[in-house]
Amino acid sequence: MNYRIAKVHPDDNVLVALTNLEEGETVSYNGNAYTLPSRVPAKHKFVTTDLQAGDAVYMYGVLVGKAQKNIPRGGIITTSNIKHAANTFKVGERKITWAKPDVSKYIDKTFLGYHRPDGKVGTANYWIVIPMVFCENRNIDMIREALINETGYGSSQQNKIEVSRLIDLYKSGKGIDAILQADVHVQKQEAKKSRVFPNVDGIKFLNHAGGCGGTRQDAQALCGLLAGYITHPNVAGATILSLGCQHAQVHMLREEIQKRDANFAKPLYVLEQQKIGTEEELVSQAIKQTFAGLMYANTITRQRAPISEICIGLECGGSDGFSGISANPAVGYTSDLLVALGGKVILSEFPELCGVEQNLSDRCMDESIADRFGNLMQVYSQRAAEAGSGFDMNPSPGNIKDGLITDAIKSAGAAKKGGTSPVVDVLDYPEPVIKAGLNLLCTPGNDVESTTAEVASGANVVLFTTGLGTPTGNPVAPVVKLSTNTTLYNKMHDIIDINTGTIIEGTETIEQAGERILDYVIKVASGEIEVSAVRNGQDDFIPWKRGVSL
Repeated sequence: MNYRIAKVHPDDNVLVALTNLEEGETVSYNGNAYTLPSRVPAKHKFVTTDLQAGDAVYMYGVLVGKAQKNIPRGGIITTSNIKHAANTFKVGERKITWAKPDVSKYIDKTFLGYHRPDGKVGTANYWIVIPMVFCENRNIDMIREALINETGYGSSQQNKIEVSRLIDLYKSGKGIDAILQADVHVQKQEAKKSRVFPNVDGIKFLNHAGGCGGTRQDAQALCGLLAGYITHPNVAGATILSLGCQHAQVHMLREEIQKRDANFAKPLYVLEQQKIGTEEELVSQAIKQTFAGLMYANTITRQRAPISEICIGLECGGSDGFSGISANPAVGYTSDLLVALGGKVILSEFPELCGVEQNLSDRCMDESIADRFGNLMQVYSQRAAEAGSGFDMNPSPGNIKDGLITDAIKSAGAAKKGGTSPVVDVLDYPEPVIKAGLNLLCTPGNDVESTTAEVASGANVVLFTTGLGTPTGNPVAPVVKLSTNTTLYNKMHDIIDINTGTIIEGTETIEQAGERILDYVIKVASGEIEVSAVRNGQDDFIPWKRGVSL
């Protein structure tokens, strides 16, 4: 393998720079030499032949753009010389045969999980407190303040920032320059209190800005999302605070719970402020009921479960030019391993599937599933265009700076997380995953909105790849961060769990990395490893309002 440049697919007419390539330098690939007319930074691409305006650009074997001007052989592709383009798609012949990976080493493996009344198995054990409407967020915060530290669920690592030093400097008459140059440290301190309930991983508070003032569709979707968390296998039970008059009514929430679990048997405490009266009484009752819920949750302990009970959500954020050739395909191999073992996998972020629709459509188990995928993609794309923000505007400035020039390039790399297995189901937000295998879930490309949705649909572990570094997590599911490159892993080791830069460096194959990731997931699912997002208390939770969000 050439460790300076790489070709991702035989049909591509671009090569990827694995290291910085300088202007005038000559590099070779498969016997072909390319003299570079300009510098090509690592992660960026250059064309393998002279292109004229209008010529197609291919990467990952698919159309990812069209030249907007003449590009000489060896020329770098940029936002000024190519424009997003993707092939149209239609429901065609099924292509559902796939080469299953060898899973013999995993057949007898199990993990230690929390068994729930509905038969599902969790990788963690949380109690959740949820507002039905943003009006209750203040009361939720009061409950959090009363319970978290006293029960020992403050962050396992608390940050002490030496602000007092700045105050002393200010009081002594120092100016702004002295303040800016002061040496102020962030010190990690271990939490002092031990947990009152050792078998409960925490109390999580799902504050949000919805529930009222939006459309009824948004209220219904919010109730479905919240029901997904309440019925989630990582959740022992829930305390619900309702104002009473909001669009997202409690009866709607109960209906959504019944859709997901007809024999729902978890503790569920519902309090309505307009019936109870004062905030003091509301909060007092909520604290008592939540404490009782924690007592119940503490009676549940980890027991052996088959790996097939693991449901992985696939996510990427802060992607770079290496995402599609290191972390994402490695996670794709992990996905294939889990599917072969009877587990569930969720691939979401529909704006980041633009350009690979035909491949995914062909992989759908039957035409009805393919039809639903096509319809959801087309409706979403149309709404985005109507709002003046089409899928072609999805790449962020950080994506572009690090080599993801068009949405199709970003999407083709992002889709690698889904591996090669057939698509068993296509879900609209916030529907639950029911079938074992690879599931497609309609969500935005927004990292947190998508992760929030994947967990609501049933993911009890999330694999999150990043090339630039993204400090995010989820309240109830461990989010495993994977870096696409070793430089990022070393630079942001406090938020990254796994490095796949080894693939770029040639010290590990995609398959080897995929197995390493699955081994790690099994340990996380068993509670043997606390991932960075959990350790850092990164509990991001953002419901998707079905207006366009990219």
